[in-house]
Amino acid sequence: MTTAQVDPAVHPAAHPAWLPEAAFAPLGSRRIAVEIAEREWSRLEAEVAATVRAEVEAAVATHGGAVVTPDDAPDLVLAVIAHNDRDAEAFTVARTNGVTRVTAATPRGLLYGLFHVVRLGEAAFEHGDLDVERHAPATSLRMLDHWDNIVVHPAMGQVERGYSGGSIFYDDGVVREDLSRVAQYARLLAASGINRVAINNVNVGPLETRLIDDLLPDVVRIADVFRPYGITTHVSVSWASPVRLRGLPTSDPFSPEVRQWWAGAADRVWAAIPDFGGFVIKADSEGQPGPFAYGRTHADGANMLAAAVAPHGGLIHWRAFVYNHEQDWRDRKTDRAKAAFQHFAPYDGTFADNVIVQIKHGPLDFQVREATSPAIAAMPNTRVAAEFQVTTEYLGHQKHAVYLGRQWSELLSFPYWGEGSATMADIAVGRGPGGHAGGFAAVSNVGDDVFWTGHPFSQANLYAWGRLTWDPTADPIAILDEWTGLTFPGAPAEVRSTIHTILDESWETYEMYTAPLGVCFMVYPHTHYGPSPDGYEYTPWGTYHFADRDGVGVDRTVATGTGYTAQYPEPWSSVYESVETCPDELVLFFHHVPYTHVLHSGKTVIQHVYDTHFDGLERVRSSIAAWEAAAGEFPADLAARVTDRFAEQLRSTTDWRDIINTYFLRKSGIPDAQGRTIY
Repeated sequence: MTTAQVDPAVHPAAHPAWLPEAAFAPLGSRRIAVEIAEREWSRLEAEVAATVRAEVEAAVATHGGAVVTPDDAPDLVLAVIAHNDRDAEAFTVARTNGVTRVTAATPRGLLYGLFHVVRLGEAAFEHGDLDVERHAPATSLRMLDHWDNIVVHPAMGQVERGYSGGSIFYDDGVVREDLSRVAQYARLLAASGINRVAINNVNVGPLETRLIDDLLPDVVRIADVFRPYGITTHVSVSWASPVRLRGLPTSDPFSPEVRQWWAGAADRVWAAIPDFGGFVIKADSEGQPGPFAYGRTHADGANMLAAAVAPHGGLIHWRAFVYNHEQDWRDRKTDRAKAAFQHFAPYDGTFADNVIVQIKHGPLDFQVREATSPAIAAMPNTRVAAEFQVTTEYLGHQKHAVYLGRQWSELLSFPYWGEGSATMADIAVGRGPGGHAGGFAAVSNVGDDVFWTGHPFSQANLYAWGRLTWDPTADPIAILDEWTGLTFPGAPAEVRSTIHTILDESWETYEMYTAPLGVCFMVYPHTHYGPSPDGYEYTPWGTYHFADRDGVGVDRTVATGTGYTAQYPEPWSSVYESVETCPDELVLFFHHVPYTHVLHSGKTVIQHVYDTHFDGLERVRSSIAAWEAAAGEFPADLAARVTDRFAEQLRSTTDWRDIINTYFLRKSGIPDAQGRTIY
């Protein structure tokens, strides 16, 4: 079971990612006892228990070990035992008298413990006695949202903002007959710590609306594949479902008929999938229908759905990505960054207990550098989930080698009330001021590409997302090295060093050669790929930089701008309000400054733009040189794909350097102090 069986006529063999056979050698070469007492487990726990046994049996069959009884001198004992641990996903690890022992209160916890032993490798068996270590996830909600469409969207394709081929769930307007690729995916996710997946696009089309109606049997099939790895299935729903599916005249949340319809829909879904997770909904955003059409609030809408799913223990994930996407670019006071706070903070404390308000980590849209969302800190009496994006919509489309672990770690550790205060992660896991746990959700980066994520190195982001949702305080570079060791077990030190060199500071490198100093966007509209400094500047989307002959940046101050800085608690409200204290990397996010403004680094804004774009390209060239020196140590198919992606990254980075530098030279009229070629 260490490799799910795939029909090669349907799918080419998928890359094993961080679970190759060799990663199981330290475990599979040992004598292993599995103790899971017979009891009245739920269906999920019973199936996970079977998975644990099957994983062990496959590993020992491959690597020469044996499944033994606890009395037959095992090297490793995996046991479900009765204890007082309230966390069903927690496990303990200890080593005594040469025996490594992993215990948990449930099969799910034991499965996570098993994969922990795989990550440790030989280290799990080499030490002397080790005291009991308890491992538990920071939150019970560690989620991936797929933006997959059942039918290929004429503009967005099979997977909206997906850069890895088609959907692993859907093909030609139906759920795939062969879901073995989904089984492999479930296994990869469980090994990294993910426990929930929403299986369709938040922009719900007419066909996708039917996933909670006549297409529900297909959702059952997908849930059946996820369940053995402890993963709960969710579905994105349309606010207009009662109108679309049953022809009701309204979707007004105050309508008794609408409430009854949703209650019936929930009853049908949970009757088919008793361990179903809940509904994800994008409402009143970018043209999606919602309660605003009836004069109702987001709390009104969310609570109506919450009442429908509450009898089944279901959740409503209500996305806070709501803003005016028909903004007048001439209006310097309207500010898209303020929208989530304005729409949701006033209703803090009014959302039902089973509603999770899902808020993007930044106030705009998953940019390479933007401020943290003040809305996350403004709702202490609401369950808030921090939303991220594993797919690199604005960070190179998985054509560029960009590891996001460092970015996510920096965001998760942001202290909203100053040094030592509650962080973004604290708020999401219930350690914030109100103590209401939400969790973490992110947009998946997976498709049916043989390497899962298009660029083989982008697998590191998928792995890191799971590991950081389990422990938001983990070192992102240690996670990167952990991924490398698992993905390329036994590889020479040169291989590991090369990947570390390429990916360690790749996020900062991407920032250097793209939009500078927190200005955001500057990409081609619609595709969101490649440099287009004025691509969105005169559009209704509210994503402006206001560059003119004198300066650049968005004035978001209270004194002279949009007033956005007031949404932050102190000290950040004051820090961001003043150009003197605003961090360099966000100065253009909060201030419109002259090109000659001197940064804390000592450089002017214009020289910073020039230098970083030249330096960023050189860093990419250095990464390519490191890759070329070591490429022969990698499997040929993987090496060919990475080489191809690097060629595109170099081309694109050169475009970014030349177009951004030329744009600002022509705007400012200020030459590069080093006299380099700018067109």
